[in-house]
Amino acid sequence: MATDTMRTRLVMVGVFLGAIVALALSVTFSWGAGLAGGGKVEEAPAANAAFHSAPGSCLNWLQPDASDIHVVPCAQPHLYEVAGVVSVADKYPPGAPAPTVSDWRDLAMARCTKGTESYLGEELDPYGKFTVSALRPGADEWSGGDRDMRCVLQWAAPGGALQPVTGKVAGQSQSLVWQPGTCLALQDKTVGNPIDCAQPHAYEIVATIDLKDHFKAGYPTQKDQAAWLDAECNNDLQSYAGGVDLDAQKLILTWDLREQESWDAGSTLVNCKVGAKLADNTGLAPVTGSIKQQAQDAPPPQSPAAPPGGG
Repeated sequence: MATDTMRTRLVMVGVFLGAIVALALSVTFSWGAGLAGGGKVEEAPAANAAFHSAPGSCLNWLQPDASDIHVVPCAQPHLYEVAGVVSVADKYPPGAPAPTVSDWRDLAMARCTKGTESYLGEELDPYGKFTVSALRPGADEWSGGDRDMRCVLQWAAPGGALQPVTGKVAGQSQSLVWQPGTCLALQDKTVGNPIDCAQPHAYEIVATIDLKDHFKAGYPTQKDQAAWLDAECNNDLQSYAGGVDLDAQKLILTWDLREQESWDAGSTLVNCKVGAKLADNTGLAPVTGSIKQQAQDAPPPQSPAAPPGGG
């Protein structure tokens, strides 16, 4: 009979697309009672190795409950990169009850960010692709006096789904961008996780542009960014799906804008994207199908009629 013990280990701290850090998005993954074959999570050697891995280690899992978490080479796709180990013993001495889920999130934000920047050797973009999360001790370890929290780096989509990262974070662009052709789900009138473009979605990414290609003298105001991107995104839209009449489809072309803090952290890439607004302007409307297909399905332009009598 499976034990009722739940081992909650992973504390997520995420961000909304284009927004400031928002704990409202945070999700906690709870470990199930057992693994395939009847063994408990606590007895899985690969999981134990992952939970006690050193800074610089990369962790991955495929099962929804993370029961197959294990260390992988960072050159392979992974969901976590361990950035450091911090103790919370000063606040929670022996015998103290374990922090609540909300407390763990606060601890991760307060105690992991600065150390993670030291680990990276660069600033962490507060609006960027990578965010800080944590691995906390299991219930048995906590009772035994373990007060170490492992700080990790992750890439969480706007809807909370972790995205695979290949290679170590240091040196990668922190710009929060998606590959052209990616569609992002519609979630409560705003943006969610990547989804098949055949499904109703909020945005389809049509291009990635580097602001530094044009703004070489330093951070451009968002007004200047928007003025330049208006032309650039329209040009790239035609390269991506020439022939699409956005007005006829009741679609809009929009783009990201970068904050000063992002620019200072080296995040200069932005996405151009196509979506639709609700008639009352209270949020985004669902779009179904790729605009590439819509361009292919559009009727060909009519040739001008030949003059009477021929040539």
